[in-house]
Amino acid sequence: MTLGLRLIVGIFLAAVAACSARAQDAPFFRGKTIRILLSAGVAGGYAEYARLLAQHMGNHLPGKPDLIVQSMPGAGGLLATNYLYSQAPQDGTTIGIIHSTVPLAPLFGTAGARFDALKFNWLGSLDRADGMCTAWHTSPIKTWADMLDKEFVVGSTGAGSQFSILPAMLNKLFGTRIKVINGYKDGGEIFQAMEKGAIEGRCSTQLTAIQSIRPQWLSEHKLNVPILIARQRIAEFPATPAVMEFAKDAATRQQLALMLLTQDMDRPVLLPPGVPADRVKRMREALFATIADAAFGTAAHNMHLHLDPVRGEDLAKALADAYALPPDVVAAARETMGEK
Repeated sequence: MTLGLRLIVGIFLAAVAACSARAQDAPFFRGKTIRILLSAGVAGGYAEYARLLAQHMGNHLPGKPDLIVQSMPGAGGLLATNYLYSQAPQDGTTIGIIHSTVPLAPLFGTAGARFDALKFNWLGSLDRADGMCTAWHTSPIKTWADMLDKEFVVGSTGAGSQFSILPAMLNKLFGTRIKVINGYKDGGEIFQAMEKGAIEGRCSTQLTAIQSIRPQWLSEHKLNVPILIARQRIAEFPATPAVMEFAKDAATRQQLALMLLTQDMDRPVLLPPGVPADRVKRMREALFATIADAAFGTAAHNMHLHLDPVRGEDLAKALADAYALPPDVVAAARETMGEK
């Protein structure tokens, strides 16, 4: 048999095997309802992505199951993540979309994190997103210099969330004076508190959420953006400095690189531990087939939802690399965030 013929036969056999695997999974998924469990509330950007995914992903799974969205906010995303790790069904009928900072919570010693991030089955993430601090237009906080000179009151969903972690990082490494008010259910509730004047702002990945659910804030100049919690400036706010510009030594840059890792995997999607490997593979393929679907992309564009996905295998490797970092680097980052 010639090399060319062997190649054709190999491709044919691989295609047959793939079709056979899909056919075997079809009876499992057919008639099922897959739950997408959010670690956030139902009013913010996470819910927008989840509802869109629920509308389209079933078309790319064998048996075309239905998908529904449920919310389990609390403890900065830890409540849902702990549930996904130890209580959720391990058969592919429950998918999680969790806060981007939560996968590193055990590494940083966050209280209440009762899971091993490396044992989850990571399907991928839907976006990459830079963090930023936004201040309501009535706040005296307008610039980075103001953040160094004045108290800045921001909202948070809890100690394990980026709403708390990012302010702690800025306070420790750069001397900002951010005061965090915990107890908000989700990012949408924080936005409402900003509008009402209960708090001044928010520090998190949030641009997509603003563009989706509060686009008038940008057109009406309701926000100031004093700092980007990012490696470099972005086109939307070219005059706003990135925090890496103020990192003057190698140790600070190393800590920042670790803590900004989660922004490269925004809206991470996962399955609980124990899901059969072939089903994990099928659901990874379905997630990225959904993202590549023109109908999904058009709907995301119309909803102002940004897509810059990361594959599950790459996400898992990035987390494994982070957990393998030298203890002194992790300890420094942990201290920066105020963890014991």
